[in-house]
Amino acid sequence: MIRRVLAARALRAFADGFIAVLLPAYLLALGLGQLEVGFVSTATLFGSALATLAVGRWGHRFSIRRLLLGTSLLMAATGLAFAGLSSLWPLLIVAFVGTLNPSSGDVSVFLPLDHTLLAAAAPADARTSVFARYSFAGSLCGAIGALAAAAPEWLAARGALSMLEALRAMFVLYGAVGVAVWALYLRLPDARVEETKPAAPLGPSRGMVWRLAGLFSVDSFAGGLVVNSLLALWLFERFGMSLTAAGAFFFWTGLLSAASQLAAPRIARRIGLVNTMVFTHIPANLCLIGAALAPTLELALGLLLARSALSQMDVPARSAFVMTVVTPEERPAAASFTAVPRSLASALSPSLTGAMFAAGTMAAPLVICGVLKTAYDLALFTAFRRAEPRA
Repeated sequence: MIRRVLAARALRAFADGFIAVLLPAYLLALGLGQLEVGFVSTATLFGSALATLAVGRWGHRFSIRRLLLGTSLLMAATGLAFAGLSSLWPLLIVAFVGTLNPSSGDVSVFLPLDHTLLAAAAPADARTSVFARYSFAGSLCGAIGALAAAAPEWLAARGALSMLEALRAMFVLYGAVGVAVWALYLRLPDARVEETKPAAPLGPSRGMVWRLAGLFSVDSFAGGLVVNSLLALWLFERFGMSLTAAGAFFFWTGLLSAASQLAAPRIARRIGLVNTMVFTHIPANLCLIGAALAPTLELALGLLLARSALSQMDVPARSAFVMTVVTPEERPAAASFTAVPRSLASALSPSLTGAMFAAGTMAAPLVICGVLKTAYDLALFTAFRRAEPRA
C-alpha cells in the first residue's frame, strides 16, 4: 500500500511540476491578462483549502479509498475542462473546485488523505522515514515535471501543433495523470477515515499556538505572493524567458529545495529548530529581494537559485517545533490550529500579485514577499528563541 501511495504522489507531483509553469503561459495565450492569472491562482488555492477543511470535518463518513478515487477523477476532469475552456469565469469555477496546484508544494486534498494512509500502514518506528520518502518523491518528481514544461515549445517548433494546441495538450496530459492515479488508488483497502477529534483541546499551550498560527499566516500570505505560477509569469514578463528555459530553471529550484529539506534536520540538531528556521530563511528572503531588483536575467536566476537552496529548510523544522512546544495531548489540535490559517492566508495573496503585475509594478510582489517574510522571521526569533520543549 505504501508503494502505491508514493507512486501516486510522484505522478501528481510530476503533473503539478509542469502545470505550475504552463498555467500562466496558457492563460496569456488565451488572451487573459496578468490580473486574471492572479485570480485563477487564488481560486485554486482557496478551493483546495476549503476542500481540505471539508475532508477534515466530514471525511470520516466515507472510506479513504472512495475519497481518493473521487479526487483522482476530479483531477482528470480538471485537466480536460481546462483544455476545453477559454473564458475567464468558467476557468475560475474549474480552478476553484478542481485540483490544479500553482505552487511548489502539495496543497490539494490528496495530502491529508495520503498522510492518513501512510500513518496507518507504516510501523511507528518507520513513519518518519516513510514521510521523508513521500516528501522527497514529491519534490524530485515535481522538478522533473518542470522540465516537461518545454514540451509545448518543442511541439510548436516542429509544426506538430500550434502553441495554444500544445498547451491544451498538456492539460489533457494532466487529466491522464489523474486517471493513472485513480488506477493506483483503485486497489487500496476500503478503510474509513477515522474521525479526527483532538486528544485534548488546547490548554496550557493555547497562547503559544495562537501566536504561532498568526506568525505562520503572515509567512504563508507572503509566500502566496510568489507561488511558482506567478514567479514563472514574472520571468516571462520581466525578462521574456521561454517555456523551455523556465522549465529548466524550476527543475533546478525543485532539486535544490528537495536537497535542502534533507539537510535541515542535521542543521537543526546543531543550532536548534528556531535558529534553523530564521538563519536560513532571512538570507533566502534577501536573495528574493535582490532578484526583484536585478538588472539582468542571469543575476536574477542566480539569486533565485540561492533562495531555493535555503528557503525550504524551515519546513521540517517548523513542523517539529510546533510538536515540541506543546504537550503530547495538544498536538493534534496544535497541528490543526497552525495549518488551517496558513492555507487560507496563502490563498488570498496571488490576486494581489496579479493586480500589481497588471499595474506595471513587476518587482513589488517579490520585494513585499521578502520584507514580510523577514519581519516574520525576526518576530519568530524574538518571541520563541527561548521556548522550552514540553515533551
